[in-house]
Amino acid sequence: MDIPITLADQFARRVALGTPAPRRDGLPDGPTAPPAAQMLSFLLTPQSFLRAVRSTYGKTATLHIPGIPALVQFSEPEAIREVFATSDDVMHAGEANGILEPFLGSYSVLVLDGARHRSQRRLLMPPFRGDRMRAYGEAMRDITARATREWPRDTRFIMQNESQAITLEVILRTVFGMEDGADQDRMRTLLATGLRILDNPLFIVKTFQRDLGAFSPWGRFLRLRREIHHEMDALIARRRREGPREDILSMLLEAKHEDGSPMTDEEIRDELFTLLVAGHETTATAISWTLHRLSIHPDVLAKVQAELDAVLAGGRELDVERSRELVYLDAVCKEALRMHPVIPGVGRVVKRPTRIGGVDLPAGVAVGCSIYLVHFDPDTWPDPERFDPMRFIDHKPTPYTFFPFGGGLRRCIGEAFALYEMRIVLATILKDLAPVAEVKTVRTQRRNITLTPAGGLPIRMRAR
Repeated sequence: MDIPITLADQFARRVALGTPAPRRDGLPDGPTAPPAAQMLSFLLTPQSFLRAVRSTYGKTATLHIPGIPALVQFSEPEAIREVFATSDDVMHAGEANGILEPFLGSYSVLVLDGARHRSQRRLLMPPFRGDRMRAYGEAMRDITARATREWPRDTRFIMQNESQAITLEVILRTVFGMEDGADQDRMRTLLATGLRILDNPLFIVKTFQRDLGAFSPWGRFLRLRREIHHEMDALIARRRREGPREDILSMLLEAKHEDGSPMTDEEIRDELFTLLVAGHETTATAISWTLHRLSIHPDVLAKVQAELDAVLAGGRELDVERSRELVYLDAVCKEALRMHPVIPGVGRVVKRPTRIGGVDLPAGVAVGCSIYLVHFDPDTWPDPERFDPMRFIDHKPTPYTFFPFGGGLRRCIGEAFALYEMRIVLATILKDLAPVAEVKTVRTQRRNITLTPAGGLPIRMRAR
């Protein structure tokens, strides 16, 4: 939903201010506007709302959003460190992510807690280790090269659509192990349609998750989800018959729980869908934001392309093994993630009374770690509105001042995969093409849980 930024700021400021009133629950101060107004501002104008809350209440504030407990939001790095260091029997991240269960399934690693989460996480870790990355990298490179050959030159197009097509193809190839053909075409169409239905940010609120028939948005999604589950179940059964390949689905089929039992089809299906949702739109959005930054910072683009030329050494194709040498491009990706975190924050639900950031938290309240506010904190990042990749070359930030993939026990297991994919995709694009900005200032809008470029990022590409 597009709202002019001036109106967004005005609305967010009014919601953040509310009507001052003394608290009776001992929690930090925060907006006193009706919970529904806070929810709408947080969903539709997230950055404006978060900035207004910080300017009014400081780095710790309590928010009230329908359907979840009182949310104490922290944006002080030391408090973030304490949250990430707290054991999972004191704080539950899976419970905080419960709104995602209708999308991901009840076996998703993102919605589990305690021993069940640790067990499922252990099974998902091996595919993301470095020794398997080369095969993934070659698929990423080849998919991107094939896609960019079809892009128009010196003609406006929507970058987000193209980056999503690339990352979906990468998921189908490296995670699902699917090859070109009718099965992949059918799966691609189903998944793309299902993900687009979920673009509406209101669907992360249970109030709007209502099946009002086959033609209602949520009803359409539920029926499409059944079709997707049917296709995934058929894929899993087929792969059990055919035997292992070099993809993540094959590794999950061979994985064993601590008691020696294999993963069930439902477990595998839910984790496949989790890897799709967590690794498709998020990485596509990060790639789009990075290209936007390069299009409006030609000096940075020139340095990236000079580094690429040195690594390619006259070759036409990127050697994925040498992608680790793209140090400056890696810094560019991280600075883009600092300025444009794909999700605004991560959360926990307090299960036993604890103390964080000098605040006594009773059981039952929620805790939020604001990625966006920490990434724009001038106490940590001088001149935070300035795009400067050298921040990630001159020094290494702590996991509490830069955490676009979350932190602690719940840090995203696909972090290395996502950063690797960003480098490979961007290197493949930029070795031949240069992005040209169609608009200098691009607003952020929410699509479900992600913060994406408004309008999908109109852009042009010219041959180098």
